Amino acid sequence: MNVKCVIHINFKKDISFLKDIITNYSSKGEKFGNQDRNSLKLFQLDDKTINVKSFKVPNVFNQIAYRFFRSSKAKRSYEYANALVKLSIGTPKPIAFFEYTTLFLFKSSYYISEHLNYDLTYRELLTDMNYPNHEEILRSFTRFTFDLHEKNVNFLDHSPGNTLIVIANNCYKFYLVDLNRMEFKPMGFNDRIQNFSRLTPYREMVEVMSDEYAKISGYNYDDVFKLMWQSTVAFQEKFHGKQRLKKKLKFWKK
Repeated sequence: MNVKCVIHINFKKDISFLKDIITNYSSKGEKFGNQDRNSLKLFQLDDKTINVKSFKVPNVFNQIAYRFFRSSKAKRSYEYANALVKLSIGTPKPIAFFEYTTLFLFKSSYYISEHLNYDLTYRELLTDMNYPNHEEILRSFTRFTFDLHEKNVNFLDHSPGNTLIVIANNCYKFYLVDLNRMEFKPMGFNDRIQNFSRLTPYREMVEVMSDEYAKISGYNYDDVFKLMWQSTVAFQEKFHGKQRLKKKLKFWKK
């Protein structure tokens, strides 16, 4: 098995520690969050808590694709995190990535970053419409997203669990996670507004985000809301259609 590791210059001195936690990932570390698709664990490095994401081994077709034709999710996460940091966009600080391959196949991969202690995610705005300062946070998040767009960042996984929110001195700071799907290019009106489609099924939240985005962008509110709501409805229909199909497939498997 071949191993490739790329470590941020600030953590070169910790190479032995990083190699050890990856080699012994299955027996060390503290599990964190949902472990369904990929595994997340926390480790202590001096006075820092670090977060290690172990990506699920892909199917055999993708093992070939990642071995020869595509960058791995771990590599993309690391590279995109560094790009965001350079653009002064919030994300947990990148530390390293590891890849394990054979001669012809891609196997496991790991992305390491500093762990961020956060107060909530965007998801809490969905589950608790009475969350303190709900509208203020939502408008601040919309301004954050506008800043992404102005800096030519299209976060393709802009969904409820992928933005961490830190509250400090009555201000809200936003940090992106799950970074492996991004595009860095100028965004037109359609791409910008459709980027909100995965965030909420609630019309009242779309109205607030549309209002704020129109104010700061100079776009017409009616145009913004119309496209944002159409995109939201289309995404929800597609999402729930997939969920119904999965239930049917699980039924036949039983």
